[in-house]
Amino acid sequence: MRVFAIADLHLATVTPKPMTVFGPNWAGHPEAIFRQWQEEVREDDLVLLPGDLSWAMRLPDALVDLAPVAALPGTKVLLRGNHDYWWPGAGKLRAALPPGMLAVHNDAVRVGRVVVCGSRGWLTPGHEALGDDDARLLRREAERLGLSVQAAARLRQPGDVLIVMLHYPPASPPYPPNPLTAVIEAARPDLIVYGHLHGAHPERALRSLGGIPAHLVAADVLKFRPKLLLDLGGAPDASPAPAES
Repeated sequence: MRVFAIADLHLATVTPKPMTVFGPNWAGHPEAIFRQWQEEVREDDLVLLPGDLSWAMRLPDALVDLAPVAALPGTKVLLRGNHDYWWPGAGKLRAALPPGMLAVHNDAVRVGRVVVCGSRGWLTPGHEALGDDDARLLRREAERLGLSVQAAARLRQPGDVLIVMLHYPPASPPYPPNPLTAVIEAARPDLIVYGHLHGAHPERALRSLGGIPAHLVAADVLKFRPKLLLDLGGAPDASPAPAES
């Protein structure tokens, strides 16, 4: 089994929003993602999708965007981004997701030898001056990440790989510690995956945190090709372990 990741699909079948306002490189981006996904990913692979998946405002509309993604090869693990307004409670979401799609929502999932936990995250110190509301939201996301890490510890078996997935980067230049980094460093995952940052700004990308490799996988940064993170060999278990609630 191999592990890929790509964030910020920004699909807009029902709720049109031309992404070319963010640059001409976004022209035809869904087709580029689907084509390159099919070139790279096999059925026995795992693909992490760290947020901003659909511009829809309601779950039924988001499912229209998610259906062609579900039909692509691989098992998919979804996380909520700051623009995924359609994302409901965990139970309602999991009941509606197409086969082959799992979601992390204050808990964790295990697929083969990989355990995935995470939270959306928020703006962090260093990004800009944070207001009281930002600080509150950051603390709340750290609490949610803590719950997810605890769920991952219950699912994890000897030899498993632990991945922390966020939408926002867990730290911002000049990368001072924050409530999220404390949770991550205590959990000691094998790697961190995040999206949200668009465009060619390598100086803004977090490459490691306390020696833990960190991967920016925003779709435009990857030129809309899923990024290979790990090659574990073999195949995943016959059925993924359910998420913990």
